[in-house]
Amino acid sequence: MDTLNFAKGLEEKGISLSSRQLEQFEQYFQLLVEWNEKMNLTAITEKNDVYLKHFYDSISAAFYFDFNKVNSVCDVGAGAGFPSIPIKICFPHLEISIVDSLQKRIGFLNHLARELSLENVSFYHDRAETFGQKQDNRESYDLVMARAVARLSVLSELCLPLVKENGVFLAMKAASVQDELKDAEKAITILGGTIEQVNHFLLPIEESERNILVIKKAKKTPKKYPRKPGTPNRTPIT
Repeated sequence: MDTLNFAKGLEEKGISLSSRQLEQFEQYFQLLVEWNEKMNLTAITEKNDVYLKHFYDSISAAFYFDFNKVNSVCDVGAGAGFPSIPIKICFPHLEISIVDSLQKRIGFLNHLARELSLENVSFYHDRAETFGQKQDNRESYDLVMARAVARLSVLSELCLPLVKENGVFLAMKAASVQDELKDAEKAITILGGTIEQVNHFLLPIEESERNILVIKKAKKTPKKYPRKPGTPNRTPIT
């Protein structure tokens, strides 16, 4: 997906990018490739692939959720900034918090934010399990997002404790989401969530399957969740 088709594709979905926003995406691409030579940020470095599989794919969340209706967003395990930094570029009013367990990636994100002149972005070097038990973070975000970090049952335990009551957990998944949903139903309920929407679509050009799940936080998460680091992955709620 070249830059022209990237802008055109978003325009068709109601997202118009200014010349400054397109410039920010170009800077993002250049910095991603430059830093990727020093550390492992992504296996995808060819420009058209980055624009399709990282930028467009990240922004696809906005095809099914109105980001103008929220302010505070937490992205769990964002790695090189996906999906929240492309979304921040498109919706500059958002206050973005990114939690990642690797200090090197946090270093990249801090540099990226400075170079792109992004305001109201915060980066936390922490495990999601620990971050979610801290009083300042717990149940304090309008929206919590994650993109293909772990299976949905695990992801729900990492993300739902951070969502405000009546807020939203948005999970971006590839294929096989129905099996994951079935396994995660009990966990989502225990953690205070209800499944509102399951949206399916194909990524343009390569036509690979994508799923965007909208899970509403209906009630408070029990204090015991998230459990200690590593526990959700080893023994998911069943």
